[in-house]
Amino acid sequence: MESHIQAKYDHWIKLFICLLVVMIAQVHGVHITRLHSALAKGAACLDGSPPAYYYIKGFGEGSNNWLVQLEGGGWCGSDEWCIKISKSHNGSTKNKSDTMTYGQIFSQDKAINPDFYNWNIVIVSYCDGSSFMSNVVAIDPKTNLTRRGARIFNVVMEDLLAKGMKDADNAILAGGSAGGLATILHCDGFRTLIPNASRVKCLSDSGFFLHAKDLPGANIRENAFANTVKYHGLAKFLPASCTSKMNASWCMFPENLIRDIRTPLFLLESAFDVYQLSVKFIPACPTDVPTWKDCVSDFNVCTLTQLQTIKDFRAALIKTLREISNSPSIGMFVHSCPRHGHFYDSGGWNNLPSVGNKTIVNAIGDWFFDRGFVQEIDTQHDAPQHCSKKA
Repeated sequence: MESHIQAKYDHWIKLFICLLVVMIAQVHGVHITRLHSALAKGAACLDGSPPAYYYIKGFGEGSNNWLVQLEGGGWCGSDEWCIKISKSHNGSTKNKSDTMTYGQIFSQDKAINPDFYNWNIVIVSYCDGSSFMSNVVAIDPKTNLTRRGARIFNVVMEDLLAKGMKDADNAILAGGSAGGLATILHCDGFRTLIPNASRVKCLSDSGFFLHAKDLPGANIRENAFANTVKYHGLAKFLPASCTSKMNASWCMFPENLIRDIRTPLFLLESAFDVYQLSVKFIPACPTDVPTWKDCVSDFNVCTLTQLQTIKDFRAALIKTLREISNSPSIGMFVHSCPRHGHFYDSGGWNNLPSVGNKTIVNAIGDWFFDRGFVQEIDTQHDAPQHCSKKA
């Protein structure tokens, strides 16, 4: 009887310790800052709600360093789609939680986040459908939609500069998915905001959206960005170094932008990005059994033809990345675990296998602090690997 009680006691102690570890690893009760004053400057989400961000104050030796994360949330290129998004958390801050919990690269646990644990961390809410690039002056009376993502970016940066970012020693502009593309587009502009900082670099997480015009779904990828550029009037805001050479909508594909970026940039990617595969690379016969959706959800059920399409995506991604990797200022970490995004769950930060003897944590830290040249690409696996849970 006593041994049974002791076993139960030991079990609960272990559970408590695990819970404590999780609590320490995450930053709880991170409060939202809603910039109501920005509305007077015309900066607003699709539905007219104010821009917002979550802020974790830095401390100790990191109190003068800043990491600004641009959330992702897709794009919209029509009244119908933008109205739909405006009623979700990707197009509005009305229903954003007053507090959030963050971990991974935002964690204040040095064991989990050794290089940035004591930095000022800002997570900027995504709510414009244009990767923080649009600036349409008129509000459409038919839809009542506001398309002013660039103004959102500008007012948030103004607020952060006033909070102390103007005196930063080190700073990173980061972003995931559509926010990762926004990071690439805003990278050089961000650098000019902090001219006296020792280091300013950019980190794009799952933001390298591949063109791959010879692979299935090329028309889907091209039309999606063409509609976004037209609807949000982005042509005049995209880099002239790109738009002077090609159709403006093609300048939403990072492979056509990165060569002209002067600020150091890190690309964090899965060679089997599940979002791109499921939404942007739909093959000619998506209703085959198993369906393409079933295949991307569980690679074990894919047909040989479907697996080859997935391998072709990987090969095209790696080929494209190698074509732009001739600059030492470009860092890379490309693994073979199927997922999209790495900063919002432990599976994408601490639990992925190493590439080239580096973890994601090591690779980003080494690159930012110039501890070595970092361009790690998994060339050993040409098929998706069984890793942590997909995201």
